[in-house]
Amino acid sequence: MAAPLLIADVPWLLYRSYFALPKSIADADGAPVNALLGTVNALLSCEELLAPEGGVRAIVACMGAEEAAYRVALYPPYHAHRDPMPPELRGQWERVPELMQSLGFIWADTDDLEADDLLYSYALAEVARGGEALMLTADRDLFGAVTDGAQVLELLRGGGIGRVGPAEVRERYGVEPRQVPDFIALRGDPSDGIPGAPGIGAKTAAELLRAHDTLEQLLQDARSPGGAGADLRPRTRGALLDNEAQLLAFKEIATLQKVKVKRPPDTPTNHARGAEAAEALGMRRLAERLRKLADEAT
Repeated sequence: MAAPLLIADVPWLLYRSYFALPKSIADADGAPVNALLGTVNALLSCEELLAPEGGVRAIVACMGAEEAAYRVALYPPYHAHRDPMPPELRGQWERVPELMQSLGFIWADTDDLEADDLLYSYALAEVARGGEALMLTADRDLFGAVTDGAQVLELLRGGGIGRVGPAEVRERYGVEPRQVPDFIALRGDPSDGIPGAPGIGAKTAAELLRAHDTLEQLLQDARSPGGAGADLRPRTRGALLDNEAQLLAFKEIATLQKVKVKRPPDTPTNHARGAEAAEALGMRRLAERLRKLADEAT
């Protein structure tokens, strides 16, 4: 099988790096570049760690809206709890497309949807053509995109990577990947500001979905206390039926949207050109790392 396609959640990498690395990492003008540095280093590390298995055939760097308008329309508090983007990060956010493209990464952006929708869409396109997709993200919504051919790639403490496939989703959540939007709707997702159903936690949500399969079926069964919903406690039934419309909206919010994308061609990382871009941004150690990788490739 050909090497997998690595599809990266750039907003997550930028935020992760911005808060993990010192703001003193700056360019010649004193503007912070710590988020850019951490993002590139994470992608290079993944590429290197996957090299013994055959490497990756290309890297897709995905960016999107901070929140899709249709999701906010469905539930106005969606993402509303999040702090505004720090100005020092906003400046790096605007510089990241040029840096990603200098490295030969395939840049993908959408104004209408979010980066995770693009990750999902590229994974679908890759698997449809018989390839393997690795989605680098910490967004658990992407567990809903996991199949035998598309896995979530996790950055582990200590510098390693882990893979989340269907078995790992079942182990962590107790449901199938296709049930993840239903699970999020019931359990909630604090990172997105989704409260879920009152009184229903992760364990109960998984039990309900194993018994009733989907949120829609669960709601239908809840209306039949003497029939298919006989296993539901009165309190659970009340929590479901009293919040039916909102729970369905939560599922729609958690459901990844398909964007029309083309399966990208094999595209090797351009370490030499990336070194030039890193040097221009004052990231000398990164430039050295990239030059070394470029020399090793020749």
